[in-house]
Amino acid sequence: MTPDTQTRYRGPGFLIGLMTGAAIGAGLTLWLTPRAAAEARSRATNSARSVRDYAGDQYREATTRIAGAVKDVTTAAQGVRDNAADAVVRVAQRVERTAKATKG
Repeated sequence: MTPDTQTRYRGPGFLIGLMTGAAIGAGLTLWLTPRAAAEARSRATNSARSVRDYAGDQYREATTRIAGAVKDVTTAAQGVRDNAADAVVRVAQRVERTAKATKG
């Protein structure tokens, strides 16, 4: 072998190192990937639960507020209805008194 061919030919050590590195890399990938995937699934599941819980809390809070507002509006409307009914009764009584006075 000439010095020129020695630099190009790396020998069996390079090939063994390359194969060993590839095998170690593949093994680490297989060993770490399921763990990473399980962690990602766990994080995604926890995030989905958090979003679901937050949405449920917001729904309950909105329902409570709306129920309170409906109750307030209903009470106010009943007050207006009662006042209108009282006014109609008073006007009817005046009309009746005026009719009796005119007849009488």
